Amino acid sequence: MILTDKIQLLLEGLLYRFQTIFSTEIGDGSSLVFTKLDFWLFFLLVMVFFSFLHKQKLVRSIYLSAVSIFFFYKTSGLYFLLLLISVTANFFLGKQIYKARKEWGKKWIIAASAIFNLFILGYFKYAYFFTDSFNEVFHTNYELINHFSRFGNNIFGEGTFVEKILLPVGVSFFTFQNISYVVDIYRKEIKPVRNFFDYMFFVTFFPQLVMGPIVRARDLIPQIEQPYSLDKNAFSWSVIQIIKGLIKKIVIADFLVIHFIDKIVFTPESYPGFVSVLAMWAYSLHIYADFSGYTDMAIGLSRIMGFQLKPNFDSPYKAKSVAEFWRRWHKSLGSWLRDYLYIPLGGNRTGTIGSYIAIFIIFIFLIFITQMLWLIYIYAILTLLYIIGLLTIPDFKRYVHRDLNLLITMVVGGLWHGASENFVIWGAMNGLALVIYKYWRKISPYENSNFWLAHFWKIFLTFNFITFTRIWFKVQDEGVPLKMLNQIWNHFDFSWDAFLTILSTYQAVFWIMLFGFIVHWLPAKVKKLWEDAYTALPIPVQVVAVSIIIVLVYQAVGSESAPFVYLQF
Repeated sequence: MILTDKIQLLLEGLLYRFQTIFSTEIGDGSSLVFTKLDFWLFFLLVMVFFSFLHKQKLVRSIYLSAVSIFFFYKTSGLYFLLLLISVTANFFLGKQIYKARKEWGKKWIIAASAIFNLFILGYFKYAYFFTDSFNEVFHTNYELINHFSRFGNNIFGEGTFVEKILLPVGVSFFTFQNISYVVDIYRKEIKPVRNFFDYMFFVTFFPQLVMGPIVRARDLIPQIEQPYSLDKNAFSWSVIQIIKGLIKKIVIADFLVIHFIDKIVFTPESYPGFVSVLAMWAYSLHIYADFSGYTDMAIGLSRIMGFQLKPNFDSPYKAKSVAEFWRRWHKSLGSWLRDYLYIPLGGNRTGTIGSYIAIFIIFIFLIFITQMLWLIYIYAILTLLYIIGLLTIPDFKRYVHRDLNLLITMVVGGLWHGASENFVIWGAMNGLALVIYKYWRKISPYENSNFWLAHFWKIFLTFNFITFTRIWFKVQDEGVPLKMLNQIWNHFDFSWDAFLTILSTYQAVFWIMLFGFIVHWLPAKVKKLWEDAYTALPIPVQVVAVSIIIVLVYQAVGSESAPFVYLQF
């Protein structure tokens, strides 16, 4: 009788959770992140219906599109209308650019697509920034009015839309996917999708909708035409990705940021400077585990539904140079910026009028960010030096254009993360490092060395440079990164007694760090052996093994959890 009552209570509890998840009530999206029970209940029910519908391709696209729109509604409320407008507009722009016969007509359509998509991104991500900066620079007092909300409230009733401009989750990711789709049609790399629901599915596919990876149409859309396929090996591989992602996020990323990183980074003056260095090493591990953990789970979930997404990370801290690091880190964004910004600007061959326009826009952006009008003089001096170089140095133009294109790409990559002086500094430092490396590798005495000490030194130097720049990524308040650097430089105060005290106080943190870095730096073939061993197990044994791992993983969950870092972008 007692057992029956417990089962009844459990069923009632599950029913209540399902009702909450699938209600039309708008939430903040926190209950549907990949680490929460509500998401897995949501995914379970989605897969139950999917199992009956997956054989009919159009029905599958319609169903997954509807599920994805609902998922976005639960995370961003009525901003799902913005997503629908964006999808609809780009679907028809893609059709029109394919039908256009004259080149000038195609260019007008591609320009309209770029303006439309970048306006959406700029308005919701940078509107407050530009208004505040304009008021600061010109001593005005303009207020930002959300005309979209006012228009919506006039139609649907007062209070339907919040007057304050809120950032829809995933806007940076789905905007870039829309841009790449139209551009790829213009370049004749792909043809437009045959029906609207296939395109909607491509843009809104919920595992990667809010935090990527950024999916290319040429990679995903052809899979829509393929029949559903999932064998035992593929299913086992998918489960491995999901479990890897959960371990990275819960055991490593959340534990480090809650129990160590945030305590040090936001009050660096309370600790010796060397502790801030340890905190930033921990942050590099945290941000990798957090973001790659999400994309691991997104890739695993997608594969269970029959779709293969490309890997977004390739052990980036094994990189022996900054250039190699950016080939391994957030590969979908890096390749997007390369193909749709760096190469169109001229790449490493030459510059275009776009290079000069981009430099001018970035310059104006810097003035707005910093409110430093004296930057005009710096810009004038650099322009003069550029003209002198053109007149006196052979091949000056080619090298300068290549370097400018790199810097522009990395600064734009920084601004993609947010309108902030710190993101510009972060992007510029990485761009400058890429430029310096291009020259250094030509004269480096150990660039092609196979000696283990040379490998170790290059990995160590690259990792520490990337970690150093992330001070501006992590601490986004103006001036705080310099405060932290000042504490490190002037109050390093290293002593073995202090070091051992920190190790003792944060013992669990350093064990987690050691575990994370060791696993990260293990050879890929060793990790492959673990995956193959798991895949070879009978399904019942796999179920038991996964159940034990999940129970152990969730023991690391404390009273508070950290949001995914890239959810804010």
